[in-house]
Amino acid sequence: MKLCAGLLVVSFVSTLALVPAPTPAEEASAQASRDARVEAFLQARESSWRDMNVPPRDGQFLHDMIVQKGYTRGLEIGTSTGHSSIWIAWALSKNGGKLVTLEIDESRHREALENFEKAGLADVIDARLVDAHEHVKTIEGPFDFVFSDADKGWYSQYFTDLAPKMAPGGCYTSHNIHMRGMRAYVEHLRSYSDFETTIEDDRTSGIGVTCRTE
Repeated sequence: MKLCAGLLVVSFVSTLALVPAPTPAEEASAQASRDARVEAFLQARESSWRDMNVPPRDGQFLHDMIVQKGYTRGLEIGTSTGHSSIWIAWALSKNGGKLVTLEIDESRHREALENFEKAGLADVIDARLVDAHEHVKTIEGPFDFVFSDADKGWYSQYFTDLAPKMAPGGCYTSHNIHMRGMRAYVEHLRSYSDFETTIEDDRTSGIGVTCRTE
């Protein structure tokens, strides 16, 4: 029995060894195909996103930041039905990365899963139906990109829990930074000496960008 098991393992490993890795040209073709599918999906749904999703210009801003900085390990707090997740995961996929996204509402979570499949991004998104209040305390890092767009009253605690899990050079982004009551949160962000916070107003509806400097 031991011999047979060993032969099976050897046979399995040998079979894997025969599968060639994709060439750079094949990888580029696959990404181009993914890009076309995501773009078509976003264009078709551009005016129909509701239920606490970000506007397209904010999604574009997050996408461009991720691609420019080469981030690969993303976390999103507050999936909703997946609009921001798609922008973020699409960008991460261009760098060879993946997204973990957290949502507490089962209905929104199910709709987001359907949207990820339709957009062709389900393979790069780990969508979790969880209570983010507890989950961020135990989730393993490090992350080089985080997008927080959940309950605003918990923003400071989310950052407190995740700051130690941010990679050097990584950025923690916060949506709706100009909402009433957010001043204390911004002050909380700026109290961390190893992070630098700026507010992006020109191209977004108000996104805080807090990047680790050490």
